[in-house]
Amino acid sequence: MSNALMASRKNKRSEASRAIAQAIIDQYQPTNAEEMQDALKDIFGPMFEAMLQGEMDAHLGYAPNDHGSKGTDNRRNGYGQKSIKTTYGDVEIAVPRDRDATFDPQAVPKRTKDVSGIEGKVLSMYARGMSERDIADTIEDIYGFDISHETISNITDRVIETAEEWQSRPLKKFYTFLFVDCLYVSIRKENETKSCAVYVILGYDVNGVKDILGLWIGEAEGKHYWMQIFDEIKARGVEDVLFISMDGVSGLEEGARSIFKDAVVQRCIVHMIRNSVKYVPSKDYKRFTAQLKKIYGASSLKASEAEFERFKQAWGQYPGAVDVWVRNWQHVEQLFNYGSAVRKVMYTTNAIEAVNSSFRKVTKKGSFPGEEAVRKALYLRVTELYKKWNGRPVSNWAMVRNQLSMDEKIQTRIMKYENL
Repeated sequence: MSNALMASRKNKRSEASRAIAQAIIDQYQPTNAEEMQDALKDIFGPMFEAMLQGEMDAHLGYAPNDHGSKGTDNRRNGYGQKSIKTTYGDVEIAVPRDRDATFDPQAVPKRTKDVSGIEGKVLSMYARGMSERDIADTIEDIYGFDISHETISNITDRVIETAEEWQSRPLKKFYTFLFVDCLYVSIRKENETKSCAVYVILGYDVNGVKDILGLWIGEAEGKHYWMQIFDEIKARGVEDVLFISMDGVSGLEEGARSIFKDAVVQRCIVHMIRNSVKYVPSKDYKRFTAQLKKIYGASSLKASEAEFERFKQAWGQYPGAVDVWVRNWQHVEQLFNYGSAVRKVMYTTNAIEAVNSSFRKVTKKGSFPGEEAVRKALYLRVTELYKKWNGRPVSNWAMVRNQLSMDEKIQTRIMKYENL
C-alpha cells in the first residue's frame, strides 16, 4: 500500500472522528472530563442497538419497513431489555428479537452482560498482587459498577484448570541451563499459618529462550523433594541438561547427577555470597562482596586464584566467611572450564532472582487460604513473565552458543536435540 493511500485513509478517518467528536460536543456541550465520560456512556446504548439492528437485518435478509417479498417467514418480534456492563458503567439497551428465536447476536452475545473486558482486567490485577478487595474498589472507582468478591474469585478460579494443564505439560528434551531455587509463602492450614516452600525451576532451551518448567509446593526445602521434582521433569520429557545451578542443600548435587548424569552441577554463587556475609559485619558488606566479585569474575583461573589468595589475607579476621569459599572452591574452579559468556550465565543468577522477585509481588501481601490459591496467583505471574519475555533469547546468547560449541562433547549433545 502506497504512503499516499495510507495517508489518505488516515485523513478520512481523522475527518470522520472529528465530525463525530464535534457532533457529541454540540449535542452535550460537556465542560469537563466527567461530563465527556457521561456523554460517551449515553451514546454507547444507541451504538450497540444500531449494531444489533444491522445483525438482525443480515439474519432476516431484509431491512425494517421493507414491503417487498421476503425469502423467509421469520419476522421481527419486538425488543427485549438488557443491562450490560461497559467501561463507562451500566448501560441499558434494547435487543431485537425474531419470531423463530433463531437470532444469535454477536455484538452482545446471549447471556453476556459484560462487554467491558473486565475478566481480563481482574486477572491482570490479581496477577500483579492486588487483593480481591482492592480489585473490587479499583473497578468501582474506574468503571462505576460493583463487582463482588465472589465474582472475582470465580473469575480467577477459572485459571486453575489451565494452571494444572501447564504444570503437567510435556517439556523439551534438552535444556542448556536449569536454575533451581526455592521461596517461601505463608499458607493457612487448620486454624494455623505455616510457611511452605515453593520450588521453582527456570530453564534455558537450546535457543536461549526462557521457560519456567513448573512450580511445586512442599513443607520445606529438602533433598528428597527436589529428587521427586527432577524425576517428574524427566518423566515429562527432559532427557539431557548441560548445567544445573542450585544452592547447597545437602545431597542435592549427587541426587541431580543421578538423574541427569552428564549435567555440570554449579553451586549458586549468590547463595555462597549470602552464606558467607552472615559472618561479616554490615559495615564491611560492600567491600567484602566487591572483592568476591574479582574472584568469580576474573578473566582466567590463574587470575582468580591470585584474587582468592588476596581475599583470604584481607578477610582472615572472618574465618567463617572465608571458609564458605574454601569448602566450595571447586565450584569456582569449574567456571573457568568455559568461556566468559558461559561463565557469566553460570554465576549470574539475575534470571531466577527476577522470577522470584516477580513472585514475591503476590506472596508478600499475606497468607493464602490454601495451596490452590498459591498456585493460582503464581501461575498468573508466570503468564505475565511469558508476556514480558515474548519468546526472545537471553542477552548475548549468540556468544554463549558459540562458546558452548567449542567443547566437542557439548556440541555433540546440542546437535542431537537442536532440530527437535
